[in-house]
Amino acid sequence: MALKALLLRKQLDDKKKALEDLRAKDQEFQTREAELETAIGEAESEEDKAAVEGLVNEFEQDKQAHEENKTKLAGEVEQLEQYLAAEEAKQTPPADPTPAPDNAPASGGERKDENIMSMKRRGFFGLNIQQRDAFLAREDVKDFLQRVRTLGKEKRAVTGAELTIPTVVLDLIRENISKYSKLIGYVRLRSVPGKARQNIMGAIPEAVWTEACATLNELDLAFSQVEVDGYKVGGFIAICNATLEDSDLNLASEIMEALGQAIGYALDKATVYGTGTKMPLGFVTRLAQTAKPSSWNTNGPAWKDLHTSNIITITGKTGVDLYKEMIRASGKVKSTYARESKVWIMNETTKANLTAEGLSINAAGAIVSGLNNTMPVVGGDIVTLDFMADGDIAFGYLDLYLLAERAGAQISQSEHVRFIEDQTVFKGTARYDGMPVFGEAFGIMNIDGKAPTTFATFPPDKANTQDP
Repeated sequence: MALKALLLRKQLDDKKKALEDLRAKDQEFQTREAELETAIGEAESEEDKAAVEGLVNEFEQDKQAHEENKTKLAGEVEQLEQYLAAEEAKQTPPADPTPAPDNAPASGGERKDENIMSMKRRGFFGLNIQQRDAFLAREDVKDFLQRVRTLGKEKRAVTGAELTIPTVVLDLIRENISKYSKLIGYVRLRSVPGKARQNIMGAIPEAVWTEACATLNELDLAFSQVEVDGYKVGGFIAICNATLEDSDLNLASEIMEALGQAIGYALDKATVYGTGTKMPLGFVTRLAQTAKPSSWNTNGPAWKDLHTSNIITITGKTGVDLYKEMIRASGKVKSTYARESKVWIMNETTKANLTAEGLSINAAGAIVSGLNNTMPVVGGDIVTLDFMADGDIAFGYLDLYLLAERAGAQISQSEHVRFIEDQTVFKGTARYDGMPVFGEAFGIMNIDGKAPTTFATFPPDKANTQDP
C-alpha cells in the first residue's frame, strides 16, 4: 500500500475508533438523564432544587456538545473514506508472488519463527503489519536505528553524538506519551517554539438599558494574559546490549516504550501537584496558595484565595448522602470559560469505595452501581492515578489547564557508563510547562474526613544538586 493511502487508512481508523467511543457514551447520557429525573423528584429544599437546576443545565450543555462532536466525526469519517477510495483507485494491485514449496525452509530458521511469534504477542504501538513494515522501511527511521546500533557497538567514548529523532519517531513517542499520560488528552495542549502567552478575555459586561434615543453607556471589557516557559523532563535508561543486536522492531519498541512511560507519568503528576519551580504549576498546588506569590504574572487574571472554598473535606457521609455532598462540593468550581465536562481524578482504592457506596438493587433483583468511568448525576470522566492519596478526589475543568509542549526531543547514548553490566545507557528528554489558567475552575475533596493532600513528593534532582 502506498504511503499516502497508508496514512489515510491510519487516520480513518483513528476517527472511526473515536466515533465508536463517542457513541458508547450515549448510554452514559441516558443514565445521567434518568438519574436527574429522580433527583428532580427528590429535591425538597431550595438548596437541593438549585443544585439540581445547575446539574440539569450542565447536562444539557454536555449532551449538546456530545451530539455535535458525533456529527463532526461522522462527517470526517465519510470524507476520509472518499479520499482513501480515490487514492486506492490510483494504485495497481501487485502481482501475487509465487508461493514457496511447502517443504522449503524459511530464511533464518527458528529465529524467524520466534520473531514472528514475538511480533504477534507484542504488536508494535497499535500498528498493523503493513503499517509497521512501512514505518521501519522509511529511510530516516532506518538511518536512525542504524546509527544507534553502530554507536552502541563502538569501543570509544561518544562525545556530543546526539541523535535527533526523525519526525516519524517523534510522532510515535507522542502517541506513546498519550497512552501513558492519562491527563494529556484533557488539558489544553499547545506546541510552542518559545515562550507562550495565552490571552484571556475578561468577564463579559452587562449592557445598560436606557431610552430608545438616549446616549449609550460605555462598557468595560479587559483582557489578561498568562505566560508559560519550558522545563526539561527526562532521565536515562539502560538497554541491554543484547537488545541492540536484536531486530529493528525490538530495538525501537524498547526505546519508545520506556521514554513514553517515564515522561507521561511525570506529566500527569506535575499537572496535579507540580510546584511551579522548574516544572509546571499543578492545579492543586495553585488551590493551596494562601497568598499571592511573588512570581504571579502581572498581566494575568486577578489572584484569588481558594484554599478554603475549593479544598473540601467531607465527613461521616455514606451512600446517597455522600453523593449529595460531592455534588454540592462540585458546585464550588466555576465553568465560566470551560468548553468540556469536569474530570475526576482519584486512585483505584477511592474509586472502589465510591463504587461500593453507589450500589443498589435494580428491578430484576441484580446488584448494580451507577459508577463506571463516569461520575453519576454530575457527569465527567473518572481518571485513576496511583499518586493520589486514599479518599482524595481532584476535579475540575481540565481544558482550562494550559500545557505548553516544546519541540526538540532527543536521545544520546554511551556504552561506557555501565560497561561491566554489558548495557548501553540512553537518555531521553522533553520540555513542558503548564499552569491552571483559572484556579477557580478546579477543586479537591477528601471523602474520608481527612484534609485533602495538597502536595506530592517528586524525585530529587540529584544530578544537579551538590552535597554541602
